[in-house]
Order: sequence, then structure tokens, then C-alpha cells
Amino acid sequence: MTQAAPPPEARHTDQAVIDLLRVDGAMSVGDLAMALGVTATAVRQRLDRLMRNGLIERQAVLGRRGRPSHAYSLTDQGRRVGGDNFRDLAFVLWRELRGVKDPSVRRGLLGRIGAGLAEIDRTTIAGATPLDRLEGVADLLRRRQVACGVDPQGTGGLPVLTTYSCPYPDLAEADRGICAAERSMIEELVGDAVRLSECRLDGGSCCRFTVGASTGIEPLDSSAEPHHDEPLQSRV
Repeated sequence: MTQAAPPPEARHTDQAVIDLLRVDGAMSVGDLAMALGVTATAVRQRLDRLMRNGLIERQAVLGRRGRPSHAYSLTDQGRRVGGDNFRDLAFVLWRELRGVKDPSVRRGLLGRIGAGLAEIDRTTIAGATPLDRLEGVADLLRRRQVACGVDPQGTGGLPVLTTYSCPYPDLAEADRGICAAERSMIEELVGDAVRLSECRLDGGSCCRFTVGASTGIEPLDSSAEPHHDEPLQSRV
């Protein structure tokens, strides 16, 4: 069962425990209490919470005079905490992709990015029809905090996925090529042609992806000019 997220103050103190174990390796309750300047009871509460979330593990060890005790260390999942800072890397990689001069190579790369994104979630999308699978894509986006909805009889009677927020806002603001990659991902998951019929970057209030539209599909190309004058880089 998925554990509820701890409150912000708990996350802060939990991170202190994780940082200590990352640097010093396995530690006892007493060692952690001394390093953190808190009571052993407070340390045990944090350790219990971190163990429930799969971030640390407990191992029995022989203490002084042969008495058994426990040492706590990070699990593989715990060692990855704090290492998912891919934002800067994404900007650099996207900037390099924009620098590819050959349009056919650029289109091929964007298509492969879309297909790669789709492959991550392909097994979670089910349904006998493109509309069924489009509903699955909408559910996937909602789980990722992207507000969206599906109109079964949208543009010209074709199903339409409408997104009211962007999964990649900073990249999209700098280069609409990410919109082409997102369209390609939806196309792969739905199993039918998809057209970006409306885009927030053109002044609309949302983005609309029309399924089954076999004509007028935007090329997978990032050659469009960025929407702002600043260079494509990580913004804080």
C-alpha cells in the first residue's frame, strides 16, 4: 500500500537522517541521536517512518560485550533520494537537439523521444478503441498533476484530449518542439493519428489533441523559433 506523504517538517528531518547515513554508512540509534542532537525516541520515530517508505533498512549486529543491537543504512531507493534532479540535464539535452541542423534527423529524434516516452507507460494504457486508450492517457496525465479532459465527440466528431496545463512548461515556453514530441507520445499510446489542433503557445487557453485526424498533422520538427528571446536554459 502506498504510504501517505509526510508533512514538510517531517520531510526536512527525515532528509537529515538520510544525509547522515549517506555519508557515514550504517549507524545505530545512539549514533544518530548524538549527531542530530535529538532524543533516541525522536530518532526511532524517524527511522520507523523511513523504513515504512522503503528508504532505509535495519540490520542486526553484535554490539559490545556480544549484546545484539541494530544498525540502520540506506536501501537502493534511499540512495536515490535527492538524485532525481534531471531538470538541468533536460534543458541541456533539449538545447543540443535544437542544434541539429538536418530537419530529417531532428524529426527522427523527436519521433524517437515520443516513442520512448510512450514506451514507459505503454503497459498502463488499455482499451479496445483509440477513444478508450485516450481515456487511459488522460488518467495517466491526471496522476501526474496535469489537468485534462476527453471529449468523445470533439472536433468534427473526433475524440479530443484537452490539457489545461503543460507537462513540460519550461521546455514548451522555450521551444515548441516538445509539443511535437508530446503529440508523438500520445499517438503511440492511442494507436491512431493525432493532431495538435490548438496550442496554448499560440494564445489559446489550452492544448487540444484531436485523434483520428489523418491530415494537417504538424511535422515532428523543433525548428520553430522559441517563444521568448532568452536562450534555452534552466530558469530558477
